[in-house]
Amino acid sequence: MCVKPLLLICPVLAAICLPGSAAAQSKSKASPKKGATVASQQRETVAKPLSERERRRREERLRRELETPYRKWLNEDVAYIITDEERSAWKRLSTDEEREQFIEQFWLRRDPTPDTAENEYKEEHYRRIAYANERYASGIPGWKSDRGRIYITFGPPDEIESRPSGGSYERPIEEGGGTTSTFPFEIWRYRWIEGIGTDVIIEFVDPTMTGEYRMTMDPSEKDALLMVPNAGLTLMEQMGLANKADRFNRTDGTRLGTGDSPLPMRMNQFERLEQYAKLQKPPSIKFKDLEAAVTSTIRYNLLPMKARADFVRITGSTILTNVTLQFDKKDLQFKNEESVSKAIVNIYARITSISRRVVNVFEDVVTVESPTELLQLAAQGSAIYQKSIPLAPGVYRLNVVAKDVVGGNMNNYEMALHVPRFEEDKLAASSVILADLIEKVPTRSIGTGQFVIGTSKVRPRVTESFKQDEKMGIYVQLYNFTPDEKTQKPDGVIEYHVIRNGTNETIFEFSEEVAKLEGASAQQVTIEKVLPLKNLQPGSYTLRMKVVDRNGNQTLTPSATFTVT
Repeated sequence: MCVKPLLLICPVLAAICLPGSAAAQSKSKASPKKGATVASQQRETVAKPLSERERRRREERLRRELETPYRKWLNEDVAYIITDEERSAWKRLSTDEEREQFIEQFWLRRDPTPDTAENEYKEEHYRRIAYANERYASGIPGWKSDRGRIYITFGPPDEIESRPSGGSYERPIEEGGGTTSTFPFEIWRYRWIEGIGTDVIIEFVDPTMTGEYRMTMDPSEKDALLMVPNAGLTLMEQMGLANKADRFNRTDGTRLGTGDSPLPMRMNQFERLEQYAKLQKPPSIKFKDLEAAVTSTIRYNLLPMKARADFVRITGSTILTNVTLQFDKKDLQFKNEESVSKAIVNIYARITSISRRVVNVFEDVVTVESPTELLQLAAQGSAIYQKSIPLAPGVYRLNVVAKDVVGGNMNNYEMALHVPRFEEDKLAASSVILADLIEKVPTRSIGTGQFVIGTSKVRPRVTESFKQDEKMGIYVQLYNFTPDEKTQKPDGVIEYHVIRNGTNETIFEFSEEVAKLEGASAQQVTIEKVLPLKNLQPGSYTLRMKVVDRNGNQTLTPSATFTVT
């Protein structure tokens, strides 16, 4: 019984192992199919050669990824100030090195002081972006908002009327008059914008009450009762001389209820459209190509002129800037009329901020008259002119154009104005003014007229050059002495040293107590001195002052150089 099962199993094993069996044949048939499948899979993992179109597509994708920081600079950093020509030139650049050079030149051609390491325009531009992001952000970054764009492009406005909560509003008569309720809105006013004009008024409205103000050309857009029947009526609508429905039939792009009354010129639809279009453009710049930078410019018929600027504190935020111009009479052309020779110089000056926004403009006429028989003697002197302008601390550019009316000669003079900031509780000094005249003015002339500073007339010597037989005036104001706790008076000393340049020899020295000076207070001490020069030999000298505040343990060392001839 044990043998029979073994006999039954052996044939089965033989059938499995023998190559000629049906099972072996079946397995051998299946193997080629499996091998074919593996070969097919191996062929599928081999990369196909890229088509030309796909290759260009991948290169373009890679280029865009590499351009990301530069695209951000183009579309965010300078989106509002780059010109169309510059943007077209940027698109033609192909390497990062070219883009870096472009960015460097972009800022250089806008630098108001290219001879210095700082680029004030660039610094001011990024300061404005930071301010806009902090001040005007809502659902979008502040720099993307309409207010942010205008602020970044044109700087802070001269005046702002802000109604962040809207509410009751008395319309001006040019908008129809009457009372209504408004959405939040702001009205910005610029006295002057280069390329746009004077008295530029821009209105921003927040109809969604989300903090996102939109620039509008329609003054009625802020009217929250515009769509409410018989509400927020204008004066003419209240008197029955106009219908509120007439507002929606206007063809000038507004929904003002002014009836048949004509609008002011600045509210004309074409004026508003032109202003809106100009506000979208980047500010104009003067391109500086490399060739112009290295090529000398020769000018003829120049009118020689000397200029200087002095700074005196008015308040903590306003500095009196005295711009003084001097012309030598021998350089002027005189015209004889009835035994009187007269020379006339027209002066036009403009002060701009580092972003080239006009801050102040003044123009005047300087007239020099002399009897004809004394003209030769009078021509040995000089004509001096001064203009006082209150400015906020900062850096400005002064451009002065002077023209000799008789002779036709002109001069375009340019200089930087570094208006200082006088910090509170810190000992400080005004400009040290070396003058050829210091005298008290009548009571009615205090603070007015040329060369007047407070109660004194101080005429600076622009050249800082004096003759031995002259007297040199010294004028300077000192600020922020630490007051005594009991008397509230300053306690300090001022030392004067006149040193000859080159030898460092002390020619003259003198000291005085601050408290003994006339009108001295902790807030301000005014120094008016006259120094005879007859004992000084011809040469170059330096006036050094040492101001010591004993209460505040502070020291100040203002100085000025002058020449004796």
